[in-house]
Amino acid sequence: MVAASSPGNRDESVYPGADAIDIRRAARTHLAFGFGAHQCLGQQLARIELQVALTTLLHRLPHLRLPVELEDSEFKHNSIIYGLRSMPVVWDAGH
Repeated sequence: MVAASSPGNRDESVYPGADAIDIRRAARTHLAFGFGAHQCLGQQLARIELQVALTTLLHRLPHLRLPVELEDSEFKHNSIIYGLRSMPVVWDAGH
C-alpha cells in the first residue's frame, strides 16, 4: 500500500483555493517534504537551490514567459506527484 500525500496538500479547509497554483501562498505546513520524523533532510537545500536558480534564470532572461495562460496548461491528476505535464516557455529576446 502506498499512501499519497498530495491530496493532503489540496485540503480546502487548510489551503483556500488549494487547486490553484499560487506561488505566494504561505503554506509552511504542506506535505511535499514530509513531516516530523519523516521530514526530508534536504528540503532547505532544495528550497535554496530553487530560489537561486529561478532568480538567476529570470534575471538573465527577463522576457521569458509562458506561451499560454497557466489555466490552459495540462496538469497531471493521475499521479502521486501533482503538477504540470509540461511547461513550455518562450523567450522574447528582442525586447
